[in-house]
Amino acid sequence: MHENKLLYKKMTIEELVVLSQKEDYKALEEIIKRIQSEIYATLSYLLKNNDNLSDLTQEVLLKIAKNIQTLKNPKCFKSWKNQIITNTYYDYIRKNKKTPETISIDCNCEPLNFALKIEIPDQKNKPIEKCITAECEKIIKSAIRELPEAFRIAIILREFQGLSYEEIAKTTNSSIGTVKSRISRARIRLQDALKNYI
Repeated sequence: MHENKLLYKKMTIEELVVLSQKEDYKALEEIIKRIQSEIYATLSYLLKNNDNLSDLTQEVLLKIAKNIQTLKNPKCFKSWKNQIITNTYYDYIRKNKKTPETISIDCNCEPLNFALKIEIPDQKNKPIEKCITAECEKIIKSAIRELPEAFRIAIILREFQGLSYEEIAKTTNSSIGTVKSRISRARIRLQDALKNYI
């Protein structure tokens, strides 16, 4: 039994997806374990507050578990998962908001060489360092949450999920030019909001 658990832990996501599609529930359980904190973190940046964060995380995980059979190419799991996160977020917004945020997508600005980098707190940090790291993360999260929705989604998919412009365009049903513009403008706004901290 213990050997079986180790076997699943050593598998790639693609291998686990293939097994899950053959109704191997231990493989599916391993996928859920690996992705739940990442989904939670992504949604924590998308949502304006944490009120429904756990519920939405559970909803995304349930959709992944229920629909994994429909994924044709296991190599596309990451894009497929991000599509589910984004769609679940949009559904939530539609249910809870009368009018969507509107933003101008025209942009005559040059792309900046500004990279958004979030450092994951090191558990070996001393208490004071942990406090500083946690405070920085709080400030960055707050700045991201203040972005218009379309900017917020684009920058999160790019910087946190590592999606290409093409993948973001597909996920958000936008053109690549629009995606690049949104990311550029999000970076400008974040740079301005965080200029006293970075």
